[in-house]
Amino acid sequence: MTTFADLGIDQDIVDAIAAKGIIDAFPIQEQTIPLGLPGQDIIGQAKTGTGKTFGFGVPVVQRLGKNPEPGVKALIVVPTRELAVQVYEDIDLLTSNRSTSVVAIYGGKAYEGQIDQLKAGAQIVVGTPGRLIDLAGQRLLDLSNATEVVLDEADKMLDLGFLADIEKIFQKVPAVRHTQLFSATMPGPIVALARRFMNNPIHIRANDPDEGLTQANIEHLVYRAHSLDKDEIIARILQSEGRGKTVVFTRTKRAAQRLNDELGDRGFNVGTVHGDMGQEQRERSMAAFKAGKRDVLIATDVAARGIDVNDVTHVINHTIPDDEKTYLHRVGRTGRAGKTGIAVTFVDWEDLHKWALINRALDFGKPEPVETYSSSPHLYAELNIPEGTKGRLTTAPKTQSVKTQRTPRPERAADAAAEQGSGDGTTRRRRRRRGGSDDKVGSTFAEGVAPSESATSDAAPAVDRDAEGAGTHDGKGGEHHDGKSAPQRRRRRRRSGGAAPAGA
Repeated sequence: MTTFADLGIDQDIVDAIAAKGIIDAFPIQEQTIPLGLPGQDIIGQAKTGTGKTFGFGVPVVQRLGKNPEPGVKALIVVPTRELAVQVYEDIDLLTSNRSTSVVAIYGGKAYEGQIDQLKAGAQIVVGTPGRLIDLAGQRLLDLSNATEVVLDEADKMLDLGFLADIEKIFQKVPAVRHTQLFSATMPGPIVALARRFMNNPIHIRANDPDEGLTQANIEHLVYRAHSLDKDEIIARILQSEGRGKTVVFTRTKRAAQRLNDELGDRGFNVGTVHGDMGQEQRERSMAAFKAGKRDVLIATDVAARGIDVNDVTHVINHTIPDDEKTYLHRVGRTGRAGKTGIAVTFVDWEDLHKWALINRALDFGKPEPVETYSSSPHLYAELNIPEGTKGRLTTAPKTQSVKTQRTPRPERAADAAAEQGSGDGTTRRRRRRRGGSDDKVGSTFAEGVAPSESATSDAAPAVDRDAEGAGTHDGKGGEHHDGKSAPQRRRRRRRSGGAAPAGA
C-alpha cells in the first residue's frame, strides 16, 4: 500500500490525517495527488466512497501554502447540502495544522454566519451552486482570486439541472486557474463542460478496479416482500448479529417519517433525514448518526451522497430505487474504505420491472427476487438473525402508559378542582355523604363547573351546609341560583349566621 507520506505531501497534512488513523492512500488518491500537486488539470472518474475528497483536497490545501492571504483562493462546488457538509469536514481536517480557514456555503441556513466567515477572510469555500451565485450576485462573495476550482459529483449536478449555474460560476473565477472535475460517470454534457473550461486535463479512471472491489465487498440480497410486512422484516434485520450502523432508504418523505415513528415505537434508536426537515434538523440528525448516538438512519435519496460514514454495515432499500445509478449511490453507503457490507433491497410486486432493469444493468444475475416474509427461514439464515427474534425491542411504549395515567376522567377532574378550591378535603367528603342531587347541582354552579362533569363535585365548607338558611333551595322547591352564586356563597361564609335574603 502507498502511504500519504510517500506521495510528496507536506508533513503537517500527513500528521493531520494520521491523527484520524488514515495512513494509506486509496487508488484514486494515489493517482490524482501526484498530478494535482504541480497544478495539472484532472478529470477523476470514481464512484462515491472511494476517497476522492482527499484526492482533490490535498492538492488544493497544499498549493495554497501554510499561511495564505485572507480572501477566497479556492472554490469547491458540490451538488447537495449534505455533500457540502461532508466535504467541508474533510477539508477542515486537512487544514487543521494550518492557518487556512474553510467555510461551507449552502442554502437552508442563515446568511449571517456564512457572510461573517467570508468577511473574516476564509480562503477555501465549499458550496452549492444556488447559494454561491446568490452571494456572488450580492457582491458578498468574491471569486476573482479563486485560482483553485473543483467540481465534485459533476454528474449529479447535471441530473439536478445545475449545469447553467456552473457556467455562471466559471465566468466569475480567473481564466488562468487549476481545475479538477470529479464524477462517477461521464455523460456527454460533462465531457463538453470539461473541454470548455479545463486546460488539457488528464482523465484518470479509478472505476474498474475500485468498483469491482467495492462490489465484492458488498453482499446484495434482494427480496420480494409484501408492503405490510416490510416494517417487521426491517425490525428483525436490525437485530442481526454483528450489525453496526444501518441506513434505510425510502422513496418519499412521508414514508421516511412514518418508518421513523414505527421503528422508534418498536424501541430502536432511529434518526431521519428528508426534505421536509429544516437544514439544522437534518444536520443534527446526521451528526448524531455519525457520532453513534443513533445507529439507524432513515433517509430519502436527498441524503444518499452526503452519508460518509465508514462503519455502516447494512443498507436497506425499503423501496426499490428508480434506476441502477440511484441503487449504486444508495448501497455505496456501506462497504466503504475496503470494509464489507450488506445491501438488502425489497421489491414490491408492482416494481418487479424496475428490478429487472437494475439487475440487467448491473449484471447481478438475480432476475427473480425471492419471495420473503418476516418468518421466512432463509431471511434468518442469510442475515444472521438469532432464532426467535421478533420485530420489537420493547413490549409497549412507556409514554403511552404514562399518558393514560395522567389523563383523569371528567368527574375526577371536577373533584380535583373542587378539592383545590375548598382547601379542605375532609369537609368536602362530608358534603358528598350528606347532600342529595339538588345540593350537588347547586354546588356545581357555585364552583363554576358544568353539571355534566360534577356528579361528585362540591367544594363548599360544611359550616355553610349546616347554617340556617344556607341551603340552595327556599324550602318550596324554588332555586335561588342565577349563575352568579359563587360570590354570594363566599359572603355567606363571612356572616356568623342568619338566613340569606331570597335571590341573593
